[in-house]
Amino acid sequence: MSDLTVERWERRISGVLAARIVDEIVIALHGPRSVGKSTVLREFADVRGATIIDLDDLRIREAAARNPELVTAGPIPLCIDEYQRVPDILDAIKARLNASGSAPGTAVLTGSTRHDALPRTAQALTGRLHVLDVLPLSQGELAGTVENFVSSLFEDPVGVVGAHPTSTTTRHGYAERIVTGGMPLAVQRSLVARNRWMDDYVRQSIERDIADLARIRDRRLLMTIFERCAAQTAQPLNILAIGRDLSAKNTTVDSYVRLLEDLYLLYRLPAWGTTIRARARRHPKIHLVDSGIAARVMRLTGERLSRLDPAALTEFGHLLETFVVGEVRKQASWMDDAITLGHWRTDGSEEVDLVLEHPDGRVVGIEIKADERVPESDLRGLRVLREALGDRFIAGVALTTGSRSFTFEERIHICPIDRLWRRV
Repeated sequence: MSDLTVERWERRISGVLAARIVDEIVIALHGPRSVGKSTVLREFADVRGATIIDLDDLRIREAAARNPELVTAGPIPLCIDEYQRVPDILDAIKARLNASGSAPGTAVLTGSTRHDALPRTAQALTGRLHVLDVLPLSQGELAGTVENFVSSLFEDPVGVVGAHPTSTTTRHGYAERIVTGGMPLAVQRSLVARNRWMDDYVRQSIERDIADLARIRDRRLLMTIFERCAAQTAQPLNILAIGRDLSAKNTTVDSYVRLLEDLYLLYRLPAWGTTIRARARRHPKIHLVDSGIAARVMRLTGERLSRLDPAALTEFGHLLETFVVGEVRKQASWMDDAITLGHWRTDGSEEVDLVLEHPDGRVVGIEIKADERVPESDLRGLRVLREALGDRFIAGVALTTGSRSFTFEERIHICPIDRLWRRV
């Protein structure tokens, strides 16, 4: 199997999978390597007495490539691990569905490559394939609690604030959570062993996994671009600046960034609300998928991030934003409603770090502050967004490293960051 774990955590995505397999024909669990997809699949298969077809196993992969129809002819649910290794297997599943009917619960697949990055044959199941994102462990999963911060913001934002008025998490505590991250095989290790694992993970992803997607002429350039993206996490992606600094073609830089995104090493948080203000910027922000990997690539420790010198303050702010955005993404991925995430920034001083939009049009804005206190001027972006959206604006929340939780003014609240993983 792809994901070998020493310790087991209860994954929220397992419940989502169990609920949706009742309605969906084929479900694909997508996410980074070693994030726990195979563990989720194995637990699902064990409950149903199903056998897993592991395409990371060379012998099974060769057999599947020679005769995908035979491999996919077994009893349902078909459970196939790392299906991107043999994309033609999707054609075989499609042929089976065409012949026998599209029954819910036919197959559950896992993949470590974004589905839309695979060859055209991978689009064979369009209309029959439902994708679920499997992201690194959340803080609640690590602690054994069930988070409901994001869902509660849309239902009762005042209650979210009032439920836990104070926090005891220190700045150093947040720094340690940032550098630890949420990769299952990393969090259970000692500091030295964790750093070694992260170094190996990044190197193997770039040297081995990207080779499965594309021919890379200059792996050193690819690694340098990844390191540059890590150093710019939580900042607007500027392909032109990276290309200029590295004396590389912009087209090369853009294609390499897309490859890194296809393997879930990083992701682009899109600009949101570009029609609300004419001067709204359209550039995405870049975020690494795991704050611990970002910190390791930058060679930052919890002790270093806890310092109060200017460089450490800046680094802490950027990594804290990536950490928080990652936690919100995880919670959004478990919700029945497809929440849209983005950031909002204008050419002026208005900015909101994270905007969440419900399918019905309701909007929540989140500002992420690395300080214990929030100056009134730092709430300007939330206020402007509230004014622009009117009743669509449900709540604005400034998440801080402070201990106090309170309502600042109409529909704008202050909350400690650790409220993310403390249940109301």
